[in-house]
Amino acid sequence: MSELLLDIRNLRLSFFTPAGEVKALNDVSLKLEEGDVLGIVGESGSGKSVTAYSIMGLTVHPGRIIGGTIDFNSHNITEMTEADMRMMRGNEVSIIFQDPMTSLNPVYTIGNQIREVIMLHTDKNKAQANERAIELMELVGINEPIKRLKQYPHELSGGMRQRVMIAIALACEPKLLIADEPTTALDVTIQAQILELMIELKNKLGMSIIMITHDLGIVANMCKKIAVMYGGKVVEYGTTEDIFYNPRHEYTKGLLRSIPKLNDKEHKKLIPIEGTPVDMLNPPAGCPFAPRCESCMKICISKMPEYVDVAEGHYSACWLIQKEAFEQGGETNE
Repeated sequence: MSELLLDIRNLRLSFFTPAGEVKALNDVSLKLEEGDVLGIVGESGSGKSVTAYSIMGLTVHPGRIIGGTIDFNSHNITEMTEADMRMMRGNEVSIIFQDPMTSLNPVYTIGNQIREVIMLHTDKNKAQANERAIELMELVGINEPIKRLKQYPHELSGGMRQRVMIAIALACEPKLLIADEPTTALDVTIQAQILELMIELKNKLGMSIIMITHDLGIVANMCKKIAVMYGGKVVEYGTTEDIFYNPRHEYTKGLLRSIPKLNDKEHKKLIPIEGTPVDMLNPPAGCPFAPRCESCMKICISKMPEYVDVAEGHYSACWLIQKEAFEQGGETNE
C-alpha cells in the first residue's frame, strides 16, 4: 500500500484586499499518495491554483492561511518558516507554472536558469551543474541541448519553453510535481507530447503529480483521482471512473455536458453552465453552485451540504444526494 505524501485538512485561505476579504479557499481537504496523479479541475477562480501555491508557501500578502493544516512529506507546511520553505521548494516539491514565457527570465540564457536551480539546491559546482543541465534537457526530449543552453527563452518555441520549465522543476528529482495548466497556449500535438512526457518521467522517477486544469480531457488520460473545485471548495472527489461515469454533483455533471463527444452520432449541441461564477467577496451561505444550479432547492441557498460518501473513495457535497437517499428510505446528514 502506498504511503500518504500530502494531506490537506480543512484548509481556509483568504486574500485581505481593500475591497474586503476574498475567501479563496473554504474548508478544502485533499489527500495524495506516493506515485499517484491527482487532477484538480474547475473553472477560473475556483481555487485550483491557490490550493497548489499554498502547498509551496507561495500565497504571500495579502493572502493568508486562516485555518486548517497542510502535511507534506512529514512537514507541517502551515508552521514552517520561510527559510525552511526555501529548502523544501525544488528539493521535495516543484511547480510548472502556467505560462513559461513569463516564468522564464528573458535576459538570462536557458543554461543560466537551469544551472542556478541546480547550484542552489545541491553541492554541485558550475561545471557539474552544466553537465546535469544537459542531462535534464535530454531527459525532457530537447534536441541539441548544448546549443539550447546558450539560447534565450524567446528563441525557443512554446513547446520547448514548456520542456525547459519541466527540466527546471525536475532538477532535484522532487517527490511531488505540481503542473499548473502546463498545456495552456500549446497546440494539440504539442499538448499530447508534453502530457506523455510527464507520465514517462513520473514512471521513471517515481514521483507524484498534481495536475491543475480546466480541461477534463487531460485528466481523463493522466489522472488516477480527480477533485472537482467550485467557489473555493472541493464539491466532488473520486477516481477518474467515478467522476466520468457516475458524477453526483450538479457542477460536475455540467462540466461533463460541456465536453464535445466524438462518438455522438446525433450531433447534439453542447450545454453550457448558465450564470456567472460566485463572488468570493460575498459567497453564499449555502452551496456555492446553488445560484447556477437548475436543480437548486431552498436548503441549497441557506445551508452548506456536508460530504456524502457515494462509494468507497468517492464523495460529494450536494443536497440532492441526501434528498435521493431520503426518498429511498435511507439516512441523511440533515
